[in-house]
Amino acid sequence: MEAPRLAHTMSSPTSPCEEVIKNLSLEAIQLCDRDGTKSQDSGIAEMEELPVPHNIKISNITCDSFKISWDMDSKSKDHITHYFIDLNKKENKNSNKFKHKDVPTKLVAKAVPLPMTVRGHWFLSPRTEYTVAVQTASKQVDGDYVVSEWSEIIEFCTADYSKVHLTQLLEKAEVIAGRMLKLSVFYRNQHKEYFDYIREHHGNAMQPSVKDNSGSHGSPISGKLEGIFFSCNTEFNTGKPPQDSPYGRYRFEIAAEKLFNPNTNLYFGDFYCMYTAYHYVILVIAPVGSPGDEFCKQRLPQLNIKENKFLTCDEEDGVMVYHHAQDVILEVIYTDPVDLSLGTVAEITGHQLMSLSTANAKKDPSCKTCNISVGR
Repeated sequence: MEAPRLAHTMSSPTSPCEEVIKNLSLEAIQLCDRDGTKSQDSGIAEMEELPVPHNIKISNITCDSFKISWDMDSKSKDHITHYFIDLNKKENKNSNKFKHKDVPTKLVAKAVPLPMTVRGHWFLSPRTEYTVAVQTASKQVDGDYVVSEWSEIIEFCTADYSKVHLTQLLEKAEVIAGRMLKLSVFYRNQHKEYFDYIREHHGNAMQPSVKDNSGSHGSPISGKLEGIFFSCNTEFNTGKPPQDSPYGRYRFEIAAEKLFNPNTNLYFGDFYCMYTAYHYVILVIAPVGSPGDEFCKQRLPQLNIKENKFLTCDEEDGVMVYHHAQDVILEVIYTDPVDLSLGTVAEITGHQLMSLSTANAKKDPSCKTCNISVGR
């Protein structure tokens, strides 16, 4: 049977987690720091007889939960009534900044059979490094606690979003996708030097590269999936690609059917915004059976190429017809190399709008449109 969830130490009756803690019937107390120092009014004393947890093991890690267990000496084991857990984000310059600042990191739970499950989106974020230490405690008749020394400090990292979480994002994205508009080409903007380099060093073929860390913090494709970014959005009044771009003044255009057809699979990768009114959806196109296809099949929700809310490919009167969602900006990742000879490269006439760049862009964690109820 799964152990009960842990509750936060609450500093005031207006804590955002108060209702959750009440429902779980767990206690919340003020805890001492890892170094053993205590607040004068904490009411916590030390009792050397309580066993100190050691050999801590972390398992079953998800984006917002994990299981924890440890070994204890048998002496005074029967006196243990509670476990205190100190959970902190590992200090580093690239740490995730989206944690709610009013939530303490010290947790308390009644002593239950190990391993116990720690879960909660209000204090656990996906793909984030944490440190954890444990104390055993004994509640006295007067309400005070005696505690053991802290255990050793263990490090671990939470996981990416699962398919279940991505499906929740997908459903949110579908709500605002809007009506479908026709398209005929995919396009990729870069500087002239990029295309010159591709011709000279890669035999005229653009090569997949690892996706950056833009978008949702828990996205399983960031820093892992290799592909080539393309755009496909069109201007409403012309039906053609816009002439402005944040990525360079030279554009490679390729007929849609050369990248997206019945021999490719389509996957939903992410949904996010960057403190703006417009939203981005990342889709992945992978040739059937390719390494990119195998990667996505295990991690991403697959879309029906003929019928979905974002990008469709269907045959009408013997001709392939393509549509894209009007009200989101689509970023399409193609997972195989693409030869420049399959399309054309030309200079665009518009402006280079750097403010629209999504390179390593961070998602707005407060947006109710594109966030789900798991750790940010």
